[in-house]
Amino acid sequence: MKQLLFLLLGTWTLLGEDVRVLVWDERQPAQKQAYPDFLGNTLASHLDSLPGISALATSLDAPDKGISEGRLDAADVLIWWGHVRQAEITPEDCRPILERIKTGRLGFIALHSAHWATPFMEAMNARTRMDAAKKFSPSPSAPKVAFEWVAPPGRISPSWASLVTPAYLAYQRHGVVTTVRVDLPNCCFPAWRNDGKPSQILTVAAGHPIAAGLPKQWTLRATEMYAEPFHIPEPDQVIFKETFSQEEWFRSGCLWHLEKGKIFYFRPGHETHPIFTQELPLKVMENTVRWMGNSKSAN
Repeated sequence: MKQLLFLLLGTWTLLGEDVRVLVWDERQPAQKQAYPDFLGNTLASHLDSLPGISALATSLDAPDKGISEGRLDAADVLIWWGHVRQAEITPEDCRPILERIKTGRLGFIALHSAHWATPFMEAMNARTRMDAAKKFSPSPSAPKVAFEWVAPPGRISPSWASLVTPAYLAYQRHGVVTTVRVDLPNCCFPAWRNDGKPSQILTVAAGHPIAAGLPKQWTLRATEMYAEPFHIPEPDQVIFKETFSQEEWFRSGCLWHLEKGKIFYFRPGHETHPIFTQELPLKVMENTVRWMGNSKSAN
């Protein structure tokens, strides 16, 4: 057995040099339609069976909401699946996660509906602030700019006519930018459809380690549709694009750096479709975990 569990502390100590993975799962009851032992347990069990990876599942109902300091300290990569109980994780709960991401101690993978998970939203806000500073205050000698940060009105899906966020509105005085209003990212999209039809995934960054061993194009047998525009900061790299039955498309594998850390969003993973029992989505998870865990502070 590759990991020793300390039940009283809810943490684990690893033997050897395994990449240590914590899979956080809301454990929504609807998952039972596709995963008899819940999505998080299924994914963690698969990853833990692979050489060089040790994985453990936790949940919202665990002590400390599953994200105690001990659990986070014992992880190199955190995988997150949430849906209807997203708001039960507060921004304050996420501060230890964001700190570890920024310092390169923790890679973060958001799955499917975790686009509205609090740690993902907080990470996207932090990345937006970083992007705004680079755009409008590119050097210490540049004129000082005041930023007005405008949060979205809660977890409310944007309409097709909504301003795509993040968005920047610069105010000038005598031709010099003095103030910038920044509408922070909504982290959602205007349309979705759970019709259980197939989708086609195109590997657009075949040379990236996340895409290693994956075909140029592959099929999900049954999935939910998400439609662009996805209200997120511009990714550093898009690894996968996905097309659906009515010609919708989505950036289904997006990668960002946040200071020294890495964040990856992977769209597939609806709770009633057994995505993470299929070879290629599992290969994406394995590749991403290995890449993040084996080079935590590298770009």
